[in-house]
Amino acid sequence: MPVPDGGDTLVVLRGVDKHFGPLHVLRSIDLTIHRGEVVVVIGPSGSGKSTLCRAINRLETIDAGEIVVDGRPLPAEGRELAALRADVGMVFQSFNLFAHKTVLDNVTLGQIKVRKKERKKAEERARALLDRVGVASQADKYPAQLSGGQQQRVAIARALAMDPKVMLFDEPTSALDPEMINEVLEVMQQLARDGMTMVVVTHEMGFARSAANRVVFMADGRIVEETTPDEFFSNPRSERAKDFLSKILHH
Repeated sequence: MPVPDGGDTLVVLRGVDKHFGPLHVLRSIDLTIHRGEVVVVIGPSGSGKSTLCRAINRLETIDAGEIVVDGRPLPAEGRELAALRADVGMVFQSFNLFAHKTVLDNVTLGQIKVRKKERKKAEERARALLDRVGVASQADKYPAQLSGGQQQRVAIARALAMDPKVMLFDEPTSALDPEMINEVLEVMQQLARDGMTMVVVTHEMGFARSAANRVVFMADGRIVEETTPDEFFSNPRSERAKDFLSKILHH
């Protein structure tokens, strides 16, 4: 897939550093994500992938460097941060749905509270999105009544309901049973085809191959390689990437 025009940058990380105590989890990260681009971040566990993803909407604070979303530096806290989080959708490993609210309420809540939409409009939008992710018939159920794959698709609909500029996915299929993984990846593939800007941390190499404009390979808190999926999978340049690929593509 061609990478969108370089002039239209949406997310920029410059010199980002992060420590957890003595652990240096992000080391001088520079990364630019363009509008409409799908960037898949892969690498061994402990390489800093999830921390990178969570830093983009300030779920993790950074120690040095800067992160800019759509021309504006990440705000520290308060109302501006809530507005930023609405612009930067996030889908986690665990679905983080409100257990005591129906599926429909889960998808309307943020629209009403943060985007100040009328309930009727918010519900219309929620139902359209639930239909888009294939769970329209589950609208009146509670999360516990749904399969993991259905819950994750509701979580995607909830993030989309805020009309985010970019969607972050932090290993969205890693908590799912194998037979549910594809139903979530298919929704993500469709989002990619529809032009959603996405940053996806995943172990699903098939998704990386088919949906990514760019693969970012991380190891030890650094970006080691950054290239097209074809180039990365067929011709990895670093020993770390070769080693990683030999372990996961051995079958």
